Amino acid sequence: MWDQVDKISKLVSPILTNSSSGTVLVCFSQGGLICRGLLATIPHNVETFISLSSPLAGQFGDTDYLKFFFPYYVKENIYKLFYTEVGQVFSVGGYWKDPHEQKLFQKFSTYLATLNNQSDTFNPKSHEFKENFLRLKNIVMVGGPDDGVITPWQSSQFGMYNASEKVLPMEKQEWYLNDAFGLQTLAKRGGLHLHTIPGIHHVRWHKELQIFKCCVLPWLT
Repeated sequence: MWDQVDKISKLVSPILTNSSSGTVLVCFSQGGLICRGLLATIPHNVETFISLSSPLAGQFGDTDYLKFFFPYYVKENIYKLFYTEVGQVFSVGGYWKDPHEQKLFQKFSTYLATLNNQSDTFNPKSHEFKENFLRLKNIVMVGGPDDGVITPWQSSQFGMYNASEKVLPMEKQEWYLNDAFGLQTLAKRGGLHLHTIPGIHHVRWHKELQIFKCCVLPWLT
């Protein structure tokens, strides 16, 4: 994941740092997590980050994609691969969030745990990451119960399973309560905007006109 952030950063940094009128960042699926990396590492001018069905709080589920790429694993045991140095080479390994293996997540996750300021490995740039994130004015989080890929779908709005596999909203997540990367601060500013839309499968979020009209167009000022 960090390799992708680094490569994309080189392409978009001139736009995200030089526009006097600010920018709007629209990101889909895994791209939303890559955008989280951009927003943490670049002293950007992004006013609004629009996330279309992105696993912002991680992924934990037996989807068709997981079965295709990792046919010998299920969600209950794939942590044995992902929570290793080798497993972190895979993109999804960087944001796999097994609610039953949080100590291993904090030890091995080089991407999501770092962004959430949850990693056991000290990040000397954590304060800088938070400052950059808080340059945002708005996050628009779009997702829905019929997505079929992002699991739980509430991850698209920073929700995630607890150890009982009950979905807790972002307001009950530890990193929100201690404002580990700035999300609570942004919420207090009134900068969080959630859209829950049923009937949209994962591959359709960036193709449906209704999604554009309700969740993207109003922010293109």
